[in-house]
Amino acid sequence: MAELTTDLIVQEQTYKARTYGLSETKIEGFVDELAALKQAIYKILSTEQYEYPIYSFKYGIAWKELIGEERAYVRAEMRRMIEEALLQDDRIREVDGFRFEFSGDSCHCSFQVSSIYGEIQIEKEVAV
Repeated sequence: MAELTTDLIVQEQTYKARTYGLSETKIEGFVDELAALKQAIYKILSTEQYEYPIYSFKYGIAWKELIGEERAYVRAEMRRMIEEALLQDDRIREVDGFRFEFSGDSCHCSFQVSSIYGEIQIEKEVAV
């Protein structure tokens, strides 16, 4: 009986420095490095985790889990969720400097992302 062998090659996924530029209404031109990373960050923060079968369960953030929770919990979880989601990208070195402001049923969060391309200030508002 012949022996069956398989050669397996494992490659880490690397992120392209250049990608299509996305606007609110269309794909237009290209962006690279810091602009491409900023676009990727906003895409991750805008994708509800577990909702879209095209993405792995690690992609996006489960914002719905924060609805109805106490502010202290929202601050801690929001920080953890953002850090975990963004630090999967090997271009990002650190996520820090979080600030939270609550207004009615929403939380506005701002924070700093340190990357291989430089610093980015990010803002995100979430229904809580």
